[in-house]
Amino acid sequence: MFSIIKNLIDHLDVEGIPLSRKRDLNNLTDYINHSLATYKKAQLNFICTHNSRRSHLCQIWAQTMANYYKLPNVTSFSGGTETTALFPKIAQTIEKQGFQVAIIDQSENPLYAIQFDEESDPILCFSKVYDHYENPKENFAAIMTCDHASENCPVVLGADQRIAITYKDPKSSDGTPEQEQVYLERSIQIATEMKYVFSQITTA
Repeated sequence: MFSIIKNLIDHLDVEGIPLSRKRDLNNLTDYINHSLATYKKAQLNFICTHNSRRSHLCQIWAQTMANYYKLPNVTSFSGGTETTALFPKIAQTIEKQGFQVAIIDQSENPLYAIQFDEESDPILCFSKVYDHYENPKENFAAIMTCDHASENCPVVLGADQRIAITYKDPKSSDGTPEQEQVYLERSIQIATEMKYVFSQITTA
């Protein structure tokens, strides 16, 4: 893992997560432990309305934490209830946090290859609906990362479990002087909470 990312993770403070929030996060930990015990793998599909900001941050940080905690059988995905594009500020934010980011396809819905180390396959990020053919169709958890998707997507076909772990949309800061700081804070929040989730995994 790139040293800047490892150092960032090493210093994330999971003790500062409120107890009420930990209860929500424990649902995801429990699912991962159950899935690893049952299927010998765990598949996580993070879902938000546009698959442009929060769901991608969750996918990236969950996959990074799986690597950090040496859990090769955990795979993260993301999707939306509709297709847009990964918002460029997300790529810029994680690049500042140590990830290598390359744009493979410059279309209206660009394809990004994101790496946390030199050895692992890159995380491929682009906006897609949650049931896109590259996403799992069975034996996965659907993690709802925004209230709108949670309310408007009552059923995710094939999901073993539906888990709500919602985040405030950093989009509210777009076009303001606070934008960069807000995106960094949201990324750190998600990283911290994914660290907490994965630090509790007991089934290898």
